[in-house]
Amino acid sequence: MKLRDAAKRVFLIEIIKGLALTLKMMFTPPVTRRYPKEKRAPFPGFRGRHAFVRDEKTGREKCVACLKCAVVCPSQCITISYREQENGARILETYAIEAPRCIFCGYCAEVCPVCALVLTETYEYAAYSRASLYFDREQLLRNWDEFASQLNTAAYFNKFWRLPGIALGKLPVGKRLQKPVPVRRPIPNSGEISER
Repeated sequence: MKLRDAAKRVFLIEIIKGLALTLKMMFTPPVTRRYPKEKRAPFPGFRGRHAFVRDEKTGREKCVACLKCAVVCPSQCITISYREQENGARILETYAIEAPRCIFCGYCAEVCPVCALVLTETYEYAAYSRASLYFDREQLLRNWDEFASQLNTAAYFNKFWRLPGIALGKLPVGKRLQKPVPVRRPIPNSGEISER
């Protein structure tokens, strides 16, 4: 009988402790964020949706078709085609990224000598079809415009354009001379580009 009474007391104490914890938690504020009403700001260096940075002078992409991003990509999700001019300069014809295949390592943004490609901080781009997750050249520019319109700063500088621990003199000229990109966005009613 004594063993049975002791067991009942121990279990009763454990039940009371559990109920006390439940009552305590009922009156504390929840720790869950109410997404999508409360959105979390991404951490610095977050690698989200791909985008082409617009050249502030021409309004087009800065890509020079060097193919470094396609070569370094471990998942081989980047396809590029170009044509050569008589002077040897390459003209980009098509550029495509398969986002479902990408592992978001950021090598493409790191290796780009002219800082043309970035992984933005946009993390909301779910889709109902796989076709909408294949980013061509025009879609990459639209991704940049959408990302740039959400920024609260006058200029943008990506963390992967200058990696810590690498001397500035060892970087390609394009990365050494890269300044923060002025945030520009198209005016909704016209095709012109204006300063934000």
